[in-house]
Amino acid sequence: MILPVISELLNKIQNESLYLKLIQQLNKDFLLANLPYRFLETETPKELINSLTIILQKIIVNNYDGYLNLIYRIDLSEKELANIKEKSLELIVENITFLILKREYQKVWFKNTI
Repeated sequence: MILPVISELLNKIQNESLYLKLIQQLNKDFLLANLPYRFLETETPKELINSLTIILQKIIVNNYDGYLNLIYRIDLSEKELANIKEKSLELIVENITFLILKREYQKVWFKNTI
């Protein structure tokens, strides 16, 4: 189960005061990928994980082209995606959730250091 790793990442992001920027970056990338989902800036890290996981599962099942567009927009590593060896959709989505949050964190961290 990867959820504790995701929680650790979000705790690190909060400690660096980048959580709000992370949510804003997620919203920007979802908008640019033409996906009608928004994350509230008031969401707790746990709520964000749950929301993102549910949304990703919906997109993968119902709008695979939208999912591919989102992955491209966020610029996820194809190598990291290929390393997901899980069998169940739920575990695959948890791994993708982690990769998305990690990549979005990289973006906001980099922008914040410039």
